[in-house]
Amino acid sequence: MATYDEVFRASTEDPEGFWLAAAGGIDWDVAPARALDSSGAPFYRWFPDGELNVCHNALDRHVAAGRGAQAALVYDSPVTGTRRTYTYEELTGEVAAFAGVLAGLGVGRGDRVVVYMPMVPEAVVAMLACARIGAVHSVVFGGFAAHELAVRIDDAAPKVVVSASCGIEGARVVEYKPLLDRAVGLAGHKPDACVILQRPEAPAELGERDVDWREAVRTASPAAPVPVAATDPLYILYTSGTTGKPKGVVRDCGGYAVALRWTMEAVYDVGPGEVMFTASDVGWVVGHSYIVYGPLLAGATTVLYEGKPVGTPDAGQFWRVAAEYGVKTLFTAPTAFRAIKKVDPEGELARGHDLSGLKYLFLAGERLDPETYHWAGELLRIPVVDHWWQTETGWPIVANPVGIEAAPAKPGSPTWPLPGWDVRVLDAAGKEVAAGEDGAIVVRLPMPPGALPTLWNDDERFVASYLSAYDGFYLTGDGGHIDEDGYVFVMGRTDDVINVAGHRLSTGSMEEVLAAHPAVAECAVIGVADPLKGQVPRGLVVLKAGVDADPGVVEAELVQLVRDRIGAVASLKDVAVVAALPKTRSGKILRRTMRGIADGLDEPVPSTVDDATVLDALRPVLTRRGSLREQ
Repeated sequence: MATYDEVFRASTEDPEGFWLAAAGGIDWDVAPARALDSSGAPFYRWFPDGELNVCHNALDRHVAAGRGAQAALVYDSPVTGTRRTYTYEELTGEVAAFAGVLAGLGVGRGDRVVVYMPMVPEAVVAMLACARIGAVHSVVFGGFAAHELAVRIDDAAPKVVVSASCGIEGARVVEYKPLLDRAVGLAGHKPDACVILQRPEAPAELGERDVDWREAVRTASPAAPVPVAATDPLYILYTSGTTGKPKGVVRDCGGYAVALRWTMEAVYDVGPGEVMFTASDVGWVVGHSYIVYGPLLAGATTVLYEGKPVGTPDAGQFWRVAAEYGVKTLFTAPTAFRAIKKVDPEGELARGHDLSGLKYLFLAGERLDPETYHWAGELLRIPVVDHWWQTETGWPIVANPVGIEAAPAKPGSPTWPLPGWDVRVLDAAGKEVAAGEDGAIVVRLPMPPGALPTLWNDDERFVASYLSAYDGFYLTGDGGHIDEDGYVFVMGRTDDVINVAGHRLSTGSMEEVLAAHPAVAECAVIGVADPLKGQVPRGLVVLKAGVDADPGVVEAELVQLVRDRIGAVASLKDVAVVAALPKTRSGKILRRTMRGIADGLDEPVPSTVDDATVLDALRPVLTRRGSLREQ
């Protein structure tokens, strides 16, 4: 077997040969003779002369290979008490039928379809049905506010919207149909039809524009896969928290299929018939890549979970799912594990399940603090793989490539750049910094297949947002360093680096120290404007369940801990114990929003917020001036 160094070197010395070889892992209607078209740089296109159908690659080819009876999709919904397994043959039939529904409504190659769905199998069916007929899907997280849905409808201009009567958020039923109706009313663009999946928890009244999902499927003629150009768009995914005109990340068909198929083996070590459980949502890039497309392209079994890591009904659900379905690779966000750790700090609920089949835990979506890394590793006794990527990249930039060669882990680092990604760290002048020195993390162009080729209908914004800061490089927006062994350390967004009296300090470094305290479940450090020092750090911590300690004592201990570990220069004198931290639905802590509130700005509540009441409860803490110990 090739070593990581050999594979990485092949990807950089002969990228076209490397990715053409990887393209052999999928079926082509017209096999590409060229890998990369650089003629329109910085707008690069992969496999420009190839034609394929992504849905065929995810479904039909596995049936044709004699594996139609294998499980393709497992639906597990503790919030409704539902479990169902779809074989590859069954899922292909469901997708072909719904593709026929869309075609009957006039949807064809290049048309857009907005999918506004909860975590139900029909969401996956709708996505794959679009891919089957060459349409472009744009999944909007179910339950998004009407205004946010409306601006996405206006930007994508869909011919059809696919939705459900309701979603279930924990114990709460959220009616989608009123939100969809209001969004369509607000939008300037009006879809021709809205296909509605009726759910028994809250059936919806249908209007003139509406089509009942099940009735439409009953009379539809199944649609066959339509070959499209490798450079055609597969989907548009709007980045979270956007304001004004949304930023629609475009994903191409060929590059994405090749890259994901390659990562399933090289990064996640998942092959045909093996089970991957990605505890995310189809509304996010993780759901697109590793609930839907990646596992199915690899011929694996994917788990679609409708529930929370805790509270539906308990903090042991991930372990139950992993044991029940023989999960090999589990992928979720660090915040999910922090939530589990907070409720079940000793991991007692995991011990009641047979997890002998679980080989890897992958964590991504935000920085993995060493405390959570160690907790998960000690609990599960398997490799915990931190990896780093973005909506824009579509698949991991940096990871421990366990399918190629597992490297010794370094807590706090997602390990090495994956083949195809030429990662550098630059200073403000664009000069590469020395090993261990912090700077802006960038990727040398061209990026590998699967990364965004542009933004939807906005080439200028693509260049301005990502390519203008450093000539010839993609700006990730994250800061950090690469050590002498080539390990990448991502310390957080570059706007999470604060300047305290002329000293540039990473809030991520301070968070590491706070998280190491035995009473702390999770934490955040933000930089707050200060008239004397420019900025000062402020810490917010949530304590573990069952911790019976005086908050004032814990706060003082944390201040001292930062002084001991980082030094007085960190100037962290203000730490507050709080009930909860505000997060997006994907689990990212809303640091920028908290910083704006603390600075006295009229900070809007992001559309992606999971629970706005958490922000409301924090406002008095964020807006007070001075530290508690100085008053």
